[in-house]
Amino acid sequence: QRRVRDHRAGYAQSLSVLARVKETNSHALTKTSVMLGLGETDEDIRATMNDLRNNDVDVLTFGQYLQPSKSHMPVKEYVTPEKFAEWQEEAESLGFKYVASGPLVRSSYKAGEFFLKNLIRDKSLSQNAA
Repeated sequence: QRRVRDHRAGYAQSLSVLARVKETNSHALTKTSVMLGLGETDEDIRATMNDLRNNDVDVLTFGQYLQPSKSHMPVKEYVTPEKFAEWQEEAESLGFKYVASGPLVRSSYKAGEFFLKNLIRDKSLSQNAA
């Protein structure tokens, strides 16, 4: 089986980096992305979401894997927009602060918009508390 990601960065290492960020700064927002369509099962996705929440990850995006070239792994499944909506709802129910989920969503999807909305919200909350 061919690998999708850089061989130097595995699942456990990625989780440990996300956990380390929170250990270093508990107020930092952590974010990760999951590409679907590589043969993963629903159980795989649920386990991943639980691992991410257990490591206090705040933001999660789901996108469709697209084969960049013939030398890359082929797409095993094109996930329906309805299934992406189901994953978003399930992820939100687990307590992620923000979830973006759809076939064209990429890791930086609306990151700036999310940041600005939270900045404005936090500023408003601090002004109301004063």
